[in-house]
Amino acid sequence: MRQRPPAVVGDIGSYERPSLIGLTRPGVAKAVYLTLVELGANLDELLAEAGLDPRTFDGGRTPVPYASLGRLIALGAERTGCHHLGLLVGQRATLASLGLLGLLMRHSDTIGGALRALEAHAGVRNWGAVVGLDIDSEVAVLSYCPYGSEAESTALQSERALATITNVIRALGGSDAALLEVLLPRSAPRDTAPYISFFRAPVRYDQETAALVFPTLLLERRIKGADPAARGRVEDRIRKLEAEQPSTLKDKLREYLQARVMRQRCKATHVARLRLVPPRTLRRRLKAEGTTFKQIANEAQFSVAKQLLANTRMSMAQISAALDFSEPAAFSHAFRRWSGFAPSTWRREHQSKCLGREQDENSYSAQTQQPVR
Repeated sequence: MRQRPPAVVGDIGSYERPSLIGLTRPGVAKAVYLTLVELGANLDELLAEAGLDPRTFDGGRTPVPYASLGRLIALGAERTGCHHLGLLVGQRATLASLGLLGLLMRHSDTIGGALRALEAHAGVRNWGAVVGLDIDSEVAVLSYCPYGSEAESTALQSERALATITNVIRALGGSDAALLEVLLPRSAPRDTAPYISFFRAPVRYDQETAALVFPTLLLERRIKGADPAARGRVEDRIRKLEAEQPSTLKDKLREYLQARVMRQRCKATHVARLRLVPPRTLRRRLKAEGTTFKQIANEAQFSVAKQLLANTRMSMAQISAALDFSEPAAFSHAFRRWSGFAPSTWRREHQSKCLGREQDENSYSAQTQQPVR
């Protein structure tokens, strides 16, 4: 097996029709592969455990299942003892590794325009996470919410993505494009120096979601060399690809609710209004797809709950509040209904070993920072 797959081609004409939902960009898989090679990992063993065909990494254009890539990152971090593996992978990323989306961002007028393009079109060949941009007066927050990976690998996938986006912001706006802080949905590793060194900003652990926080003034910074004509051509190409991508209303709701579940209790009427779908039509269409709004909303809450239990030291009360339950007892009852286990029992069985922390159950409530709400 070759140790270095060829580079990804970056011209518009080289992109084929995207494959099915649940795949990630080839450039991400390539970065994971090369990072593990540098760390001296036993790739044959790791790829077999993650259920990935080694031949997948011999070419540069084959999408990789998001969940499988997450397992590979988690296994790699555990076996190599490199608990900031997600950060190392993300640091390798460039605008070119984002493919068409990177081209669109490169030719946006401003940093804000580029990040809004990322928010709007992150689903192109990357149906594993949702990106959100929120602005509150003088502060902007760019969040990253994975929904296509196992709970134990979510933290590493999140830090990988935040490192990638940080690289992109610096490439577009200059190396002086400063962050105010970084929020990570994982407990603090034993060695936090790599995070401080790369992000050059305070890093807060045990947070509800992954996010970059920066001044809103950064959004107004112009991107040098942006070509409006090139942007138009790339945007047309992306819209055509999005129109060809197979998706259902259930897929769209799952994506939306995963990002929104921690901001407010999910309401069918609210989602119907945002999606311009009357509640009755929403119910009818979901019934035709074999599901209900309540079922999808519960799945989203369950997914986030597992991520926070596996990867952070947040207390049950904090997780309950993050998911907008009235009290911890209500959260525990719901989690037991979803999983068949009490959340504390599930946590002990699924604490992520790849994050390199001391597994001390008693420290969860005593040492947790308050999450940003």
